[in-house]
Amino acid sequence: MGVRAGLDKRPADVAAMFDRVAGRYDLTNTVLSGGLDSGWRRATREALDARPGSTVLDVAAGTAVSTVELAAGGVHAIACDFSQGMLRAGASRPVPKVAGDAMALPLADESVDGVVISFGLRNVADPRQALREFRRVTRPGGRLVVCEFSRPTWAPFRTVYTEYLMRALPPIARAVSSNPEAYVYLAESIRAWPAQPELASWLQESGWGDVAWRNLTGGAVALHRGTRA
Repeated sequence: MGVRAGLDKRPADVAAMFDRVAGRYDLTNTVLSGGLDSGWRRATREALDARPGSTVLDVAAGTAVSTVELAAGGVHAIACDFSQGMLRAGASRPVPKVAGDAMALPLADESVDGVVISFGLRNVADPRQALREFRRVTRPGGRLVVCEFSRPTWAPFRTVYTEYLMRALPPIARAVSSNPEAYVYLAESIRAWPAQPELASWLQESGWGDVAWRNLTGGAVALHRGTRA
């Protein structure tokens, strides 16, 4: 039987859902994104612009595919996720891993040079608390990058995209995922997520400065960034 979380995003339910989806998570993401996921990871690393030797925390890292991308060029990237199943699925990837909740990270104040969360903030019960927590662990001058599904800017594409989410995505997930019910939640959570300006305001309210965003894939995905003063 499939396992899915509700839009109340209770942490135990979300963790259980991702435990069940972990086995074929990377394959499913690549299929559902039409292969665009690798480009989104690369754009996220470029937006972070971390220096060699710096320490970066990859929150909601899943199987650590994104963490390996961030580690390119001599960056010390740490994968953090509260799904033990996801971390186990990525055990062979050569980056350090830690189990942790985005709303209560197991790190000291001002202990990392940057934080990234890719397609994970949407799954947190209190995203604003997570953004404050990211600021707590980041050193002054460090950067946050949030890569997340967002609101397409061109109305005709937005309509097609929404139809894809609700009609095409679940059947595709049933064909390739180890927990297809999770992708019904995925579609619902994307539709409920705020547009780019509102997420930017959340970053500002959480104490991040120099907040800006860049649309990818016509706004279906957006990169938000902020700097720790």
